[in-house]
Amino acid sequence: MVRNLIQLVLGILLTGLVALTSWAGPVDLNSADAETIARELNGIGVSRAKAIVEYREQNGAFTSAEDLLNVSGIGPHILQVNEANIMLSQAD
Repeated sequence: MVRNLIQLVLGILLTGLVALTSWAGPVDLNSADAETIARELNGIGVSRAKAIVEYREQNGAFTSAEDLLNVSGIGPHILQVNEANIMLSQAD
């Protein structure tokens, strides 16, 4: 009985994680504003999103998703979780 309860709880947790991941949407790091970035990427709040926009304004367009690692507060895990939803338009 305890084993069944544990399996049920784990199943619910995994379903919740899948649902949270599916809420993220594609976002263009080279054109999106901070609010859009925060809304569409998992683990990115408004302050990190503002740091992404500031980095872009100071250093130019992102040329690869890995460039996001140069932004303070963004680590490999955040990149991995969001990589499928990161788009990069061509720099002007």
